[in-house]
Amino acid sequence: MAEELALMQRAQKGETAAFEEIVTTYEKKVYALALRFTGSEADAADIAQEAFLRAWKSLSKFRGESSTSTWLYRITMNLCIDFSRRKNLQSVPLTDDEGSELPLPDTRTANSPEAALENSEISRELQAALGLLSEEHRQIVLLRDVSGLTYQEIASMLGLEEGTVKSRLARARKNLRAILLERGNISLPSASKGQERRQENG
Repeated sequence: MAEELALMQRAQKGETAAFEEIVTTYEKKVYALALRFTGSEADAADIAQEAFLRAWKSLSKFRGESSTSTWLYRITMNLCIDFSRRKNLQSVPLTDDEGSELPLPDTRTANSPEAALENSEISRELQAALGLLSEEHRQIVLLRDVSGLTYQEIASMLGLEEGTVKSRLARARKNLRAILLERGNISLPSASKGQERRQENG
């Protein structure tokens, strides 16, 4: 964290090499977040480029109250939300969902045409379902389950209490699961299985 802050301070003093190092460190993560939100490589590239341009122009506003990554994610997510409003975006791809029971595709194991097809179908269904969530819920799922930000980082980014982040994420996941069940195009594990196992072990 100290090295990260020192790098930002150097960038704030006008050292372009320091800012270039920041870009190199975070460009893939920023692009990935934009891609998950837009579903378009071209749009994601544009948003990532604009995010770093805004970051450069806003260096003086960085106070070190959050990490560099959280600051950049906030800029990127604001751009994604603006993009969503302009394009009236209806769907975004979801490729990771830690702690949920949703059948997420794993491209690492898609070694056969059948597995690849199954992953593709699941991904499309998740994309459609996530697009039906409210902007608020879609945003928090993307930040936590796709970008992997901590509850604390999300709270700082959105100006919320950590408990609010957790409860909002729980509602978002519940709604996403309900949408998938209602659509009925992919099978989901029973939500009660984990509870049954806990009762048996208890």
